[in-house]
Amino acid sequence: MKARVKWVEDRTFVGESGSGHKLVLGTAHGPEGRTPGPSPMELVLIGTGGCSAYDVVHILEKGREAVEDCVVELDAERAETEPRVFTRIHMRFIVKGRALSRDKVKRAINLSIEKYCSASAMLAKTATITHDFEVVDTTGSRQ
Repeated sequence: MKARVKWVEDRTFVGESGSGHKLVLGTAHGPEGRTPGPSPMELVLIGTGGCSAYDVVHILEKGREAVEDCVVELDAERAETEPRVFTRIHMRFIVKGRALSRDKVKRAINLSIEKYCSASAMLAKTATITHDFEVVDTTGSRQ
């Protein structure tokens, strides 16, 4: 895997993935406090949610569950001293679908966090990771 990050100006950078996708990242700078994009640590948190959401959807689809949507809301705290690593991360999964098995959703989330998600495995070295979930049954509703 490869990536490239180029400084643009002030605290603004452009990251490019090995697959050619680009995104602007940076932190507030100057008197106006403008933020050009997510900070690098926000991207780490977003990446962790994406990693786990991908796993959950994949596991449920393999189990032939009628999953229609998966959202992961993340809430994190960082150390007060440098390096300001994550010390606590809570992940809330909201999984929607037709007659989803609550046990299968729980199993998929646990497998992701405990076995498959590389991002959460790395972050678990410094952070306490907790999670909860909600299953929304869309049977009979128009989604």
